[in-house]
Amino acid sequence: MNNKQILIYGAYGYTGELIARQAVAQGLKPILSGRSAKKLQPLANELGLPAIAVSLDDQETLVRTLKGVAVVIHCAGPFSATAEPMMRACITSGTHYQDITGEMAVYQQAHALDAEAKAAGVVLCPGTGFDVIPTDCLAAALHKTMNSATHLTLGFDSDSGFSPGTAKTSIESLGVGGAVRRNGKIEVIPHAELTRKIDFGRGEKFAVAIPWGDVATAYYSTEIPNIEVYIPMSPRRAKKMQRLNAFRWLLKMGWVQNWLKGKIEKSVRGPTENQRAEQQTWVWGEVRNDRRGERRVGRVVTANGYDVTVHGSLAVMQYLLDYTGEGGYFTPSRLCGHELIEKLPGSGAIKIGID
Repeated sequence: MNNKQILIYGAYGYTGELIARQAVAQGLKPILSGRSAKKLQPLANELGLPAIAVSLDDQETLVRTLKGVAVVIHCAGPFSATAEPMMRACITSGTHYQDITGEMAVYQQAHALDAEAKAAGVVLCPGTGFDVIPTDCLAAALHKTMNSATHLTLGFDSDSGFSPGTAKTSIESLGVGGAVRRNGKIEVIPHAELTRKIDFGRGEKFAVAIPWGDVATAYYSTEIPNIEVYIPMSPRRAKKMQRLNAFRWLLKMGWVQNWLKGKIEKSVRGPTENQRAEQQTWVWGEVRNDRRGERRVGRVVTANGYDVTVHGSLAVMQYLLDYTGEGGYFTPSRLCGHELIEKLPGSGAIKIGID
């Protein structure tokens, strides 16, 4: 077992705790960290692990804490507020960075820090969970079969419920709208503006385009200029989403966001272990070159989103512990190869065909 030190920040959150427990089950001894010592210490005591409370606002102390740490797994959202200070601290301390975000702005920020990370020999790899390992790996595999593709469409069908952190992230997008990539540029579109029918792997379903992270990351992985991402949704719910477009100005206001997030804090709990064990995810993708009339479709079945996040983040962490390549920004598939998803517990093989 590699004896280099790792640190899990946000270890007392729903997903952070799952990662910490699995790390211990794999024989690792991570440092547990987060903003609150009161929330951190009970888990550290239970798992017999060191704990360091540090605020992301205190860059000097954060950098000092990271000195000697090989890899950080950053689990404390909302990442729109927390990712940049942690990435900058990692660049300064010489620590590889990964996180479990699905927030597009974080991927763009990490991409913007590519030159600084490269100069420091530090890897920045946000999105080492369900957001975006399965879709990113499928996109890369599809692109390998058609490197002339001009259009990429991705999607997934899952029964997994939201954790509090994931639900809060979805609240932030309500006031913004959807997102797609057109001719290499990200465009904001109204909620539920784009719909189509897709067979994700268990029958055709009505689906709606969402502002998923691959609108950013799949472009960095494949350079395909047109990208959309879909999830199944009933036509009735899609209509409700469309009605929200008239109130986006209100939904983006701070007090509304805080009120909605407060309701989530009180009512949303992540799925239990038994629930997770029964929840698979069907991931689908399509590449096209319309000028040539070419099309390929790919699918892969994975474990539920939270188990993918736990095992995926630890798999990337193990890869980084032995990493000897250059620094910079990476997507999961660019760092570890598109086969990464196939190696995770509960995942099948990527299958690609013309249908």
